[in-house]
Amino acid sequence: MSKSVGPVKRTFAPWLDPNAKAYIRFENVTKKFGDFTAVDNLSIDIYEREFFSLLGPSGCGKTTLMRMLAGFDEPTTGRILLDGNDLAGVPPYRRPVNMMFQSYALFPHMSVADNIAFGLKQDGMPKPDIAARVAEMLKLVKLEKFASRKPHQLSGGQRQRVALARALAKRPKVLLLDEPLGALDKKLREETQFELMDIQYELGLTFLIVTHDQEEAMTMSDRIAVMDLGRMVQVATPAEIYEQPNSRYVADFIGDINILEGTVAGLEGPVAKVSSAGLDKPIVTEHAGTAKSGDTVWFAIRPEKVRISLDPPADPALNVVSGEVWDIGYLGDVSVYRVKLPNGAIMKSTLANVTRLVERPIGWDDKAYLSWPRDAGLLLTS
Repeated sequence: MSKSVGPVKRTFAPWLDPNAKAYIRFENVTKKFGDFTAVDNLSIDIYEREFFSLLGPSGCGKTTLMRMLAGFDEPTTGRILLDGNDLAGVPPYRRPVNMMFQSYALFPHMSVADNIAFGLKQDGMPKPDIAARVAEMLKLVKLEKFASRKPHQLSGGQRQRVALARALAKRPKVLLLDEPLGALDKKLREETQFELMDIQYELGLTFLIVTHDQEEAMTMSDRIAVMDLGRMVQVATPAEIYEQPNSRYVADFIGDINILEGTVAGLEGPVAKVSSAGLDKPIVTEHAGTAKSGDTVWFAIRPEKVRISLDPPADPALNVVSGEVWDIGYLGDVSVYRVKLPNGAIMKSTLANVTRLVERPIGWDDKAYLSWPRDAGLLLTS
C-alpha cells in the first residue's frame, strides 16, 4: 500500500469529540438464550472508519454482539442503530454490513474469481461491472495471478485473502470479522494484521473484529472493548488499556503483568505508600488513582518496566525488592526472569537481549534485585 496507517492512527480519535455522532450504537442491549444471559445491558458507540475490537475469553458475549449487528440474532431488549437507523426487524441481507467468518466458508468447486463474484451475481449486478469489481478486489488483496485457482490450491493465508475480498466486494459500510486470522500461523498472522489495517484505511470502512488474541487487538485497533460475562469491562485505546487498566481483570488479561496485593499505608496527593506482606519496605507509587488510606489495593507493574540486577541499585528513589531467580525464559529478543520473593510471590522482569551473549550474566538460583521508578506502576482497587 502506498499510504502509511501510522499517522492516521495517531490522529484518529472521534470519540474525544463531544459533537461526533456514533456510526454504530448499541443501546442497553441484552441478549438471553433461555436462562443464560449472553449480553447484559450493554451500551457502546463505534464511529465511522473506526477499527474496533471486541476482545475477551470464550463465552464473554463478543460473537453474540457481532451476530446481532449482522442480523443473525435479535436483541432480547435494547436497540442497535447503524448511521442513526434502528436495525430492529431488518433482515441480514438488507443490512449494509458483511461478515467474514473464521472458517472462510469458500465454495470449493468455484475458482477464486467466482468466489469473489458470488454475492455480486446474487444481487444481479451486470456482468461487466462484476468483472471490474472482481479485478479490483483481486488487486486489493494481491491475488491477481490466482484468479483461476480453486481454494484447495491455495495456502491458508491466500484463502483468508479470498474470503476478505468476497466480503469487501459488495462494498459494505461495515465489515464484521469473526476471529479472521485464527487459522494462520504466527508470522503470517502478524503480516496479515498490517495488511488489514492498510485495506481498512484505503477503503475508508468501519471494521468490527472479534478476537481473543490480545496482540492482534492491540496491533490493529483504534479502540478495544474488553468484555467479560456479557459486559464491557473497559473501552479505550490500546495504549490506555495497556498502561491504565481499570481493574485486575483487564490488567491480567492484556499482556503480562506483576500484581502484588497490599494496603495503602500513606497518601500524599497522587503518591501512595503500599505495604505488602513479606516485603521489607513499602512500595511507593505516583499513581494512587482513587485509592484511599487503609484500602486493600493491588500494585500492578509490567515486567518490561522492572529492572533486574545482581547488585542493589544505587538510586535511593527506586523501589527495590530482592529474591531468588526461579526460572529464565529465553525468547530471542528478550529474556524473561521469574524471581521468587521472600513472601513466596513471583515477580517477572524482561530484559532486552541487545548483545549477542549466549550465556546470561544472571542465572538460576542467583540472588537478584528487582527495581523500578515510582511512576512505573499503578494501583488497582478492584
